[in-house]
Amino acid sequence: MAVATGLKQEQVVAAAASDNALERLHALLTEDLRQVNALIISRMESPVPLIPQLAGYLIASGGKRLRPLLTLAAARLFGYQGDAHLLIATAVEFIHTATLLHDDVVDESDLRRGRESANSVWGNQASVLVGDFLFSRSFELMVETHSLEVLRILSRASAVIAEGEVLQLITSNDTATVEADYLRVIEGKTAELFAAACEVGAVIAGCDKQACAAMRDYGMALGMAFQIVDDVLDYSAVQAQLGKTVGDDFRAGKITMPILIAIAKGNEEERAFWNRTLERQEQEEGDLDHAIALLRQHDALDGAMDRAREWGERAIAALEHAPESVLKQALADVIAFCIERDY
Repeated sequence: MAVATGLKQEQVVAAAASDNALERLHALLTEDLRQVNALIISRMESPVPLIPQLAGYLIASGGKRLRPLLTLAAARLFGYQGDAHLLIATAVEFIHTATLLHDDVVDESDLRRGRESANSVWGNQASVLVGDFLFSRSFELMVETHSLEVLRILSRASAVIAEGEVLQLITSNDTATVEADYLRVIEGKTAELFAAACEVGAVIAGCDKQACAAMRDYGMALGMAFQIVDDVLDYSAVQAQLGKTVGDDFRAGKITMPILIAIAKGNEEERAFWNRTLERQEQEEGDLDHAIALLRQHDALDGAMDRAREWGERAIAALEHAPESVLKQALADVIAFCIERDY
């Protein structure tokens, strides 16, 4: 078995023993991730007690740490032996957390990962300001890497994420939205950070432009698949079994891939239903159940999953020329995990 440079044999053994792709990636990067978690705790410290309290509440609430893991994996995949990847992975997690804090305020969300959202506990003002704090901390971490390219990639990603969120505001509640608009939204608000997280790992490892571009392509495709699956899960009965709310996107009037497919296949009466419930936000008891029934009738959930798998195939193709190692296999396995997950 090929072993990626910098990995201990016991980490490889632990990864092989896991039947979960994300757990395998965790096992391969145990020490790196331990150091990133320590950096997260130390860098969100502040003499203003509410800042670490609120930030820590969200960071410790069960997130997958997928984006920083991708940075760590990309760097190690190409044999990186320094510690700047730890700073970058922490910055990536802070950017992600800041966007979640801001998103929950914009979406008026009461729940995040099955718990009360930070804004429902501390209020919108505190959530926005702590999000700003984490963005600022992320830029401090980038500067410490002494890499202008890392700073360029992640600062651009921060801007693109904001553009994606604004574009989503424009397309929400608009049943005339087309698939191209939806893809632009999720490319900005979700996939861009996946892409940047992978690209900066390769950059800090000193890879050539072709390898850096390939890792960016991998992250972009993985992020697109990840968000499409998220949009499918919002209508999944599995969510209810896991104690999570179903239909948040429907209640908010978000136009996602399953909705786009159902609208395209629906008749005039069905389009009138979508216009009333999503565009005019005139929702009644039983509307969510009817929406889910329409999605199933038109195979919209399965159709959206097919789109996610197409993006997964693109992610696999992007890894083709990466060096053979257990990390390369783990990154390939994570694609399937992100698509077939039920949470």
